[in-house]
Amino acid sequence: MTASADFIFDRDLPWTPAGESVKRKVLGFDDGLMTVRVLFETGGVGAPHTHPHVQTCYVVSGLFDVTISGVTRRLGAGDSFKVPSGALHGAICVEAGELIDSFTPARLDFL
Repeated sequence: MTASADFIFDRDLPWTPAGESVKRKVLGFDDGLMTVRVLFETGGVGAPHTHPHVQTCYVVSGLFDVTISGVTRRLGAGDSFKVPSGALHGAICVEAGELIDSFTPARLDFL
């Protein structure tokens, strides 16, 4: 894997579909870390899934019902959550918004 550039400009990055009413941009990465911008339309779903990566997420805007290991909480702008390695998790967008996800190690499947 090649690491991303040291300086990354949002305008130069393509959006990638990430489910119905969901799209993402990989902002930066190397072997050990990845940051991803995710936009959800109202009703967009991050389908329940697992992965070996530890994930943290910051809610930039919108309203989300986030479920981690069977526990659901409603999160809004300024809130955040952490997903342990291997935990089943997903999100439903209640009000259109944006998330910033960080993964360690990087999610090679996003490249």
